[in-house]
Amino acid sequence: MNYYIKKTLGLIVSAIVMFFFLVQSSAATETFRLGVATVKTGELASYGISALRGVQIAVEDINDGGGILGRQIEIVTGDDLCLPKNAITVASKLVEKDVHAVIGHICSGATFAALDTYKNSKIIVISPSATNPRLTKGGNYPNFYRTIASDNTQALVQVELAINRLKLRRIAIIHDKSVYGKGLAGYVKDILEKTDPHKIVLFEGVSSGSINFTQFVQKIKKFKADAVIYGGYHPGASKIVKQIRVKKMRTVFISGDGIKDESFIISSGRSAEGVYATAPRDTSEIRMSRDVMQAYRNEYAEEPGPFFLNAYAAVQVLANAFKEAGSMGYDEVSKALKSETVQTPIGNISFDEHGDAVGLGFSVFQVKNGAFVELK
Repeated sequence: MNYYIKKTLGLIVSAIVMFFFLVQSSAATETFRLGVATVKTGELASYGISALRGVQIAVEDINDGGGILGRQIEIVTGDDLCLPKNAITVASKLVEKDVHAVIGHICSGATFAALDTYKNSKIIVISPSATNPRLTKGGNYPNFYRTIASDNTQALVQVELAINRLKLRRIAIIHDKSVYGKGLAGYVKDILEKTDPHKIVLFEGVSSGSINFTQFVQKIKKFKADAVIYGGYHPGASKIVKQIRVKKMRTVFISGDGIKDESFIISSGRSAEGVYATAPRDTSEIRMSRDVMQAYRNEYAEEPGPFFLNAYAAVQVLANAFKEAGSMGYDEVSKALKSETVQTPIGNISFDEHGDAVGLGFSVFQVKNGAFVELK
């Protein structure tokens, strides 16, 4: 064979070998990019930071076990401040960074705003905290799942507490005009209208940034409400509770997971004592839950905040789905999410056809001696 032909073939073979080496090397070092759409600044930062830490600890555990399909997980974060406009921007940036899946968003309004962006890119989203029922029941977002029960379940627990356990007779239903708050209050109203419509004395929304809380609380007093059921987050709730106590009113205050956070107790001070809140059940009887909570304490020298365990569980079920699917394909992973049951710190999770986690629910908590205590 001609010397130059031999030399040319040798160079071609060397190039092919080098190409496959580089491809294999690239595959070995490529990461699984996990988007985390959260809130790290502003009044609701405690929710998002706690959830982000849940993701971080779960990712560390999974990476120590080999990652996902041989890839280490790389976290890519975005802060939407729980605002719909910001959420669209965060979603677009995560898509641009080619994330394989997303944990988030934290607030229902932000989640609604972002989901079309993810759906158009066939990216699966699992939220640890967005509870508005229309996110799943509407049928518009087949790529959306959550590791928390929805607000129609939460509203039932609140009504049962108010009517059957506390025997309250005149109820003011208030919300902070957010998608989450208005939605939760609306479900409470719907339930009461079907069962005890005469017990509703007021249904109204007031922005958490309002300066007219004194007048608003005066209206609650005027209608002689013996209870307020509040849909919304802790900034507005703490303002209303403090005004109720300033006016020496004995009105019972009931709210949801949007206030079950140390931030509410800190901002409300002594006025928080006795307040009720529905929130995900205490799962400290589960060994994995205790272990993960302790890992948090060891890392941050404080108690975990809301949605920490739900976020940890969201990473678990997502990682399991990719592993069971054996690929990064949207259809294969979606099928695995709806066919697998995964052991998590909040219990064994499987998803129904809508993307809701089966078997999760809410408990009632009450502030006693400056801390939320689950009522058995």
